[in-house]
Amino acid sequence: MLKILKKLNKVEWLFVAISVGLIVASVWLDLKQPTYMSDITKLLTTGGSVEDILMKGLLMLACTLGSTAISIIVGFLVAKIASGLSLRIRSNIFDKVQGFSANQIKKFSTASLITRTTNDVTNIQNLVSFGMQSIIKAPIMAIWAIVIILGKSWKWSALTASAVGVLMILILILTIFVLPKFKKIQKQTDSINRIMREDLTGVRVVRAYNAEKYEENRFGRVNSDLTKTNLFVGRLMSLINPFMTFIMSGLSLGIYWLGAGIIQETSISLKLEVFSDMVVFMSYAMQVVMAFILLTLVFVMYPRASVSAKRINEVLEDKSDIIDGEGATPISHGEIEFKNVSFKYPDADEYVLKNINFKVGKGQTVAFIGSTGSGKSTLISLVPRIYDATEGEILIDGVNVKDYTLSQINDLIGYVPQKAFLFSGTIQSNLKYGSKAGEKPSDADVEKAIKIAQSDSFISEKGGLDAEITQGATNVSGGQKQRLAIARALARNPEIMIFDDSFSALDYKTDKKLRTALKREKKHTTNLIVAQRIGTIKDADLIVVLDNGEMVGIGKHEYLMKQCPVYKEIATSQLSKEELA
Repeated sequence: MLKILKKLNKVEWLFVAISVGLIVASVWLDLKQPTYMSDITKLLTTGGSVEDILMKGLLMLACTLGSTAISIIVGFLVAKIASGLSLRIRSNIFDKVQGFSANQIKKFSTASLITRTTNDVTNIQNLVSFGMQSIIKAPIMAIWAIVIILGKSWKWSALTASAVGVLMILILILTIFVLPKFKKIQKQTDSINRIMREDLTGVRVVRAYNAEKYEENRFGRVNSDLTKTNLFVGRLMSLINPFMTFIMSGLSLGIYWLGAGIIQETSISLKLEVFSDMVVFMSYAMQVVMAFILLTLVFVMYPRASVSAKRINEVLEDKSDIIDGEGATPISHGEIEFKNVSFKYPDADEYVLKNINFKVGKGQTVAFIGSTGSGKSTLISLVPRIYDATEGEILIDGVNVKDYTLSQINDLIGYVPQKAFLFSGTIQSNLKYGSKAGEKPSDADVEKAIKIAQSDSFISEKGGLDAEITQGATNVSGGQKQRLAIARALARNPEIMIFDDSFSALDYKTDKKLRTALKREKKHTTNLIVAQRIGTIKDADLIVVLDNGEMVGIGKHEYLMKQCPVYKEIATSQLSKEELA
């Protein structure tokens, strides 16, 4: 929790200091009231004047109003502190996650990262907004009140100490039983988010397979577990109020009972003084107990916030697998070379890619083909450093990709992922989404990219570049989505284009037109293409055939048809002899 509080800035620490000063003033005003009450009691029993009694009453009222005004100001300051801290934590988590590798995202899971950014941050915000006032006010009030009442009566002091002791035992018991449950609640909340996210994303599949009942049962099990845990915690927490009431009422009764005995044993001349002391002691004893009740409420909130802080720190302290390079200057813009590259996923025993070697020059097209799971997508993911090679090195323009900064690599590369993703907004906002060297694509670049990607006709039908793209791009077809994703990458004018099976949703005619336009308009761009269709890659300058993570063939289409059985088998399964000829 202390690591989280270190994120407070100078202004917020100033607000904390001001709040402490105001809280001390508020406590002083609260503790002055029993003194005035004692004075009024003495005036009433000794026949004091009405003016004196009214004056003491006005002073009590002034203390009450002053304490209220201070509480409002402190509440405002603490709300500013809590909101600013939560804003900064959320921003830090978001920035950190943006630099995570694909492996780190999988390690935490998307659902858990969402929970940590929202629910966990809210728990900390609630603790700071409420707990900061209580954690400062309670000790000051308790110590101050105890100092005042220490000399009154050892019996009353012992009774008050007993009440506080019982209260602390209750806090300890709650902490022991509740803290593990709070950890469990956060993990179960992750599960709820994960299942909800899966169901909302795959709602069409759920309906198509009549799996609504299955998903209801799956969600119901997780929801039931979370409900049971919350009920257990809620029932334990519900014991607090009755115990508080019992302790406070018991303390009041005990003080009056002991006071009656003390007054009875005291001489007549001192009975009034003892009675006045009892009234004052009662007020101060209630202040002490109230201070510990405030602390109890903080301790109730603290375990959950502590668990949340730990989960947040896990994200913030996790070092990125992909380390930014020191920076290098590309020479020829687009030459790529793989030298003895092997790769395996973290914590895996077997290599996904083994000893990959090839070189592609500026403006050339290299294609990758192979059976499902042969490592094609993994191989091209090593170029933009979505993953880093386990062994060997990948060179761009003769420089190891690990020596470039990630920004430099991203400026060089236009990436079209296997599953095209569009953001909610307009077609134009999606096509101008990326930047290169800090600059957005120009209107001319966007228009050219649209024509190359064969997207101009359907964009016109939808109403132009200002046409809306809904969340998840549900208002465009799979082929339209792919073409827009290709246009978005082309609009940045990258030196290297990576197509990860990015033509699969296109019909053969559109596929051919797009590749022809790409070759004509972007002849100086180096292209890496992963594809399942022989027709898409047969004209490539170099074709790499993969099988179980190994290169089993490399060369042009005609050469591979003669020399590579794996490639020939794929080709003959897709095309007729006439088409191959």
